[in-house]
Amino acid sequence: MTVSPLLLIAPLAGGLLAAPVPGHAAGGHTAPRDPAAAVISAADVVQHDAARTVAEQRQVLRYWTPDRMRRAKPLVHVGAARTHTAAGPQRGKPLTVAPARPRTPMAGRAAPARSSTGAQWTGGGTVAGTTGRVFLTLGGDEYFCSAGVVNSGNRDVVVTAGHCLKDGKGGWASKWTFVPGYKSGKRPYGSYTARRMFVAKGWSSKADDNDDIGMAAVNTVGGSHVMDKVGGQGIAFGKARPKSAWAFGYPADPPYGGGKLVYCDGKLSRDSETSDQGMRCDMTEGASGGPWLSGFHRASGSGTVVSVTSFKYSDDQAVMYGPYLGAQARDVYRRADKA
Repeated sequence: MTVSPLLLIAPLAGGLLAAPVPGHAAGGHTAPRDPAAAVISAADVVQHDAARTVAEQRQVLRYWTPDRMRRAKPLVHVGAARTHTAAGPQRGKPLTVAPARPRTPMAGRAAPARSSTGAQWTGGGTVAGTTGRVFLTLGGDEYFCSAGVVNSGNRDVVVTAGHCLKDGKGGWASKWTFVPGYKSGKRPYGSYTARRMFVAKGWSSKADDNDDIGMAAVNTVGGSHVMDKVGGQGIAFGKARPKSAWAFGYPADPPYGGGKLVYCDGKLSRDSETSDQGMRCDMTEGASGGPWLSGFHRASGSGTVVSVTSFKYSDDQAVMYGPYLGAQARDVYRRADKA
């Protein structure tokens, strides 16, 4: 199979092409390292300080005006040649964190029908608040991804794809802001800037799609943690692969517009090229980083994160892939939880 390590592919006349992220070449990552980046490596986790001070947080929040949010483009993941990992990532010691409801429970609605293609989520519940859009800059350009809040001791952890935090072997994202429950420009629970960001070492050192996972510890807003407002989904590491899942995100390319939460559900299959898992889903660019939930309860909108949207192959738009959450992902979570 011809591999094109993209996130989501935009159809163009005459074939499928990827729009490279600034600082990339078509053959792989070429962006230089940011010499000013405060990077700290420990074991299988690479860390970066973001908006730590009140002044830095205010600067980021002022930057993301409604107009800039509207203009932001979906981030396209363009990677180097895919690393083949026949044995898959190490499971390590299993860890499962249960979902947590917000302090003010969210009302659910009639559970939407199952969808293997991609439909708007109208069911309300926890997932409508925990899932949101991430706004960031890379190479001076403005982008967005999808992400989700997971249950953590510090009540501040947001999970997304590694490429929504760091450009593989290149630089880190800046002005990183998470908007939970985003809907057509509305920010019902506010905007949360990142104070510290974490990616798996395999992503930072090799841009390995098996490790395209990252997490951010976000700052409080008005003294409230993001979990106080929206709750947190569960998350599991080193467990047996689930047979099915529900994927959520904010796809922006037609037929989607990027302003509404979209979902797919279906069976998971093992990728023959990587250790990732695949799901049939028509979501397009912008869905990257969106959470995949197993054991999902449609009425309450709660489940357990088992992956995030990472890429599609250029010769198969029908299936999207996400990494297996093993030992490196578990260590990323533990570091984010202590930030």
